[in-house]
Amino acid sequence: MNKLEIKKKLFDACINRQNEVINNLKDLMKDAQESANDYGMPKDRYDSYRMQILRKRDMYGQQLEKALEEIDVLKKIDISKENKEVSFGSVVFTDEQKLFISISIGKVEVEGETYYAVSVKVPFYEVIKGKKQGDTFEFRGKQNKVLEVF
Repeated sequence: MNKLEIKKKLFDACINRQNEVINNLKDLMKDAQESANDYGMPKDRYDSYRMQILRKRDMYGQQLEKALEEIDVLKKIDISKENKEVSFGSVVFTDEQKLFISISIGKVEVEGETYYAVSVKVPFYEVIKGKKQGDTFEFRGKQNKVLEVF
């Protein structure tokens, strides 16, 4: 499998994962709203059960908003571009791990290989940003080497 095929599969895996998160959050919001509706109006002024359910629904709504923003960020990746240095949208192989610089999803399996989807907002990205194949960097007191970037 060539480099751009790997990048496309990583991109697709991340999009699918985010879509799962979005669908789950929509279901949770719907369930919370239905529970609040089924419960009806508060029984007295000290009855906070319905308000707890509605707060939970609102919390899911905030998480949904964040997930939708992250999928928009993902869609900005140009999967047809082969990067020469570590930047947003790069696939990076180090002597420790394989990374996809995108959004913070964590572990992603593609073709039996483990990759880690990391955001440009994490401290690790600041350390490797702009590095090229063969460059070394130090993170948490440990030396690492960039083996490949695309």
